Amino acid sequence: MAKKRAGGGLSPVQLAARFLGVSVLAGGVLAGIALPGVGALGLATKGTVKEFDEIPADLKRPPLTQRSKILDAKGGEIATVFYRDRTVVDRKDMSPYVQKALVAIEDSRFYEHGAIDLKGVLRAVNQNAQSGGVAQGASTLTQQYVKNVFIEEAGDDPDKVAQATQQTMGRKIQELKYAIQIEKELGKKKILENYLNITFFGQGAYGVEAASQRYFSKHAKDLTLDQSALLAGIVQSPTRYDPINDPQEATQRRNTVLRRMAETHSITAAESKAAQAKPLGLKVTPQRSGCITASRGAGFFCDYVEHVFLSDPAFGKTKDDRLALWKRGGLTIQTTLDPQAQNSLQQSLSKHVYKTDRVTAAGTLVEPGTGKILAMGQATPYGTGKNQTLINYNVDHSMGGSNYGFQTGSTFKPFVAAAAIDKGMPPTKEYPSPYKMDYPSPVTTCEGTYTNNDGATVHNENESEKGPYVMKEAMAKSINTYFVSLISEVGICPVTQMTDKLHVIMGNGQKLPQQPSISLGSATLSPLTLSSAYAAFASRGTYCTPVAINSVTGMNGKPVPVPKSECQRAMSEKTADSISTLLNGVIDSGTGKEAGLGDRPSAGKTGTTDKRKNAWFAGYTPNLAAAVWVGSASQEVEMHDITIGGVYQEYVYGGQVPGPIWRDAMTGALAGKPTQNFHLVDIPDAKKKDKKKPGDKPDDNGGRGDDKPDNGGFVFGNGGDQGGRPANPGQGNGGRGNGNGGNGNGNGGNGNGQGGLVRVSRSVRGASAYRVC
Repeated sequence: MAKKRAGGGLSPVQLAARFLGVSVLAGGVLAGIALPGVGALGLATKGTVKEFDEIPADLKRPPLTQRSKILDAKGGEIATVFYRDRTVVDRKDMSPYVQKALVAIEDSRFYEHGAIDLKGVLRAVNQNAQSGGVAQGASTLTQQYVKNVFIEEAGDDPDKVAQATQQTMGRKIQELKYAIQIEKELGKKKILENYLNITFFGQGAYGVEAASQRYFSKHAKDLTLDQSALLAGIVQSPTRYDPINDPQEATQRRNTVLRRMAETHSITAAESKAAQAKPLGLKVTPQRSGCITASRGAGFFCDYVEHVFLSDPAFGKTKDDRLALWKRGGLTIQTTLDPQAQNSLQQSLSKHVYKTDRVTAAGTLVEPGTGKILAMGQATPYGTGKNQTLINYNVDHSMGGSNYGFQTGSTFKPFVAAAAIDKGMPPTKEYPSPYKMDYPSPVTTCEGTYTNNDGATVHNENESEKGPYVMKEAMAKSINTYFVSLISEVGICPVTQMTDKLHVIMGNGQKLPQQPSISLGSATLSPLTLSSAYAAFASRGTYCTPVAINSVTGMNGKPVPVPKSECQRAMSEKTADSISTLLNGVIDSGTGKEAGLGDRPSAGKTGTTDKRKNAWFAGYTPNLAAAVWVGSASQEVEMHDITIGGVYQEYVYGGQVPGPIWRDAMTGALAGKPTQNFHLVDIPDAKKKDKKKPGDKPDDNGGRGDDKPDNGGFVFGNGGDQGGRPANPGQGNGGRGNGNGGNGNGNGGNGNGQGGLVRVSRSVRGASAYRVC
């Protein structure tokens, strides 16, 4: 009668019999291994055979998770991303030493036995029977490979991982059956290759290539004997034998591997001894994954690419499908990012707005006619540290941006003009445009009629801004009362229908409100939305949805379908050309003069919002469009008496801070590119003379403090200046005919904002009161 332990458990003999019975049964039934005397063990094997037979015949082996590379349009690497850091390589790209070392320490009889090493089982049983559990140390490399497949398939699901790693009889039986299958299908060399690609080497490195890069900063094919032994030794316990955190323990383990290699005649005793005398010689490459590793300030663009991948059905029908593909990796994602444009944008942002400033800046460059995003950057670096952020202010909230976007101010006015012209209104349209007026009522909307029941009023920036004005002058000076009159006559619905064609939605994903105040830029947009819409003006009325990805190649080398830009006509060519003519005047002689590109034709619009919380410049050439925003993400900073980029600003204007950022970014991005001309139309100038005097406060229209003094102290308001700056005495050519050299001392223009604020004093159709200044 077999003896029992004092605790009532099975004796060592019984434990050995149970484990050996299962192993022998599995091997004997399915691998043709015939061992005499099995019946003498007295094992009850009927149930075990049934369990064995019920296991599915094929082991599912999903593709191994690998690194993915995100490249720019020229093939340069932007970033490397991975769920598990692994690069699969062929056996020929693995040092022979590391292959020998792994076999010697993990399964020295690997080439001699089948899927199950019966001698190893017996040895393990004798060593572990006293533990009362399933014998350890008996698994072959093939069985260990099968276990790693289970772990790989489990992913980051903790329950599946627990199941894959549990030491139970059922799990052992599974490993045995699949090990037999794998031995038949793959053969020894391929099994060894697969094992070295799948197993975990610690420090986030999966597979021997990633491990070689992590610990020695070299390819696996270049590993020396001592380095190979170190990596082979880590496999048994990556935490215990971690050479970075415990070099002494790792050295001892390495030397154990080297001695074992000599014992199995993989190397000579002399080679083993010489290798043991060497230091570890680590040359660690820190693990760096994700968009935080992006070069050239492209972290935010990289983040946008990831959001596109995980949200676009082109990469999988469901979110889970897309996430699985992203995690599996092995992808080469070539994007639309132009390195020249990206470098130029990021340098301009960093030059004009410091990361330590109270405000930040963001900008996006888009190619007209294709929708390709050529550059995307921010003054605040991508990251989690001090003066860094992970929020991409260039995009909508759903794509990793701010909650709502940012009020655009006067940069919205071209959309109102486009809707009017496209409906047949001539660009010479004139309105009385008084300094102050009630919102016209009633005004048609897509939902019915807006009625000004509350007596809401709108003002221009200063009392000298009195019409009549035609569209060209009103656009250059950004006259509020003109554009309120324009949207009131055209109707709000045609304007929002136009913006719908331009895919202009608010940063929170909602459509624009049916309110007259949208003509003054009360809607909150992202730079990507604005630049893509302005690109339609540049392409003569064709809007193309923005795209960030040119192509994707899977780990099998086959192309993966990618989303394409969808282009459609949003307005007539004549309308787009008319807007380009109007906005060309803004840069040529209006509020956007500081954004001018010299001899290269350009068009654009400035914008500054209530209390100078946001300042914008959006513009384009025929072959490139861009929008630049400056402000605080919290919308709590009022940009007056403030230093930005090392320069003190009494008042921030859209043409003064965002304008130069736009100018420098566009200049560098377009360097070496052909100069193209607009298809301008003839829009006569206003016949009346400007009534402004030197020293007057700048015009507002849309409250965008975007202007600087012109000749003789004239200050053109493109969205206002909240009181503005005084005219500079003697500046320019005498104040347009005054002849006194602009000797106004600026009285009334020194800018405390009194009397120069434009307010909507009451809510408009449920919207919160919006003040433009």
